Amino acid sequence: MKVLIEKDIISPDEVREMSEKLVMAGKTLNGAALVAKAWMDPTFEERLLKDAPAAAAEIDIVTSNPNAPTVLTVVKNTAHVHNLIVCTLCSCYPSGLLGIAPSWYKSREYRSRAVREPRQVLLEFGTVIPVSSQIRVHDSTADHRYLVLPKRPEGTEGWAEDELKALVTRDSMVGVSVPRLPLT
Repeated sequence: MKVLIEKDIISPDEVREMSEKLVMAGKTLNGAALVAKAWMDPTFEERLLKDAPAAAAEIDIVTSNPNAPTVLTVVKNTAHVHNLIVCTLCSCYPSGLLGIAPSWYKSREYRSRAVREPRQVLLEFGTVIPVSSQIRVHDSTADHRYLVLPKRPEGTEGWAEDELKALVTRDSMVGVSVPRLPLT
């Protein structure tokens, strides 16, 4: 894979996208429903950012871990702030919203580097964040999980909720990527 990237045959972003598609094949991302609803409804977005479990319950989504009670906080990407989620101790992850945690999220390398050098880690995922933007790293715990509310892509005004959900990926809700319009 490294050689293909070095020879510019494929990009790191293409590798990440294909990997995510393979891992997530056939799985429902309830987090994508939260994001799409927030993009379409500013009052829902406000409630989601203030009290994610209560807002999610409005659309019949449970945010707590089924094995142990957890709190979910949703953090919003803006033009000046990009959020990145990590669990530095183990691999705490809102699997009920995002599906199975990817192996890279659980890796010691990601868990340590995301805190020390988040901009470089994002770059390796093919995500370029302007130097003028702040990167905030949120550390999940066994009791407290995070989900990123990505910026809504320009040009999606008037799109249906299902169309918007299709743009939201697990990686964009962790913060290692951003939603992109499909290539036409």
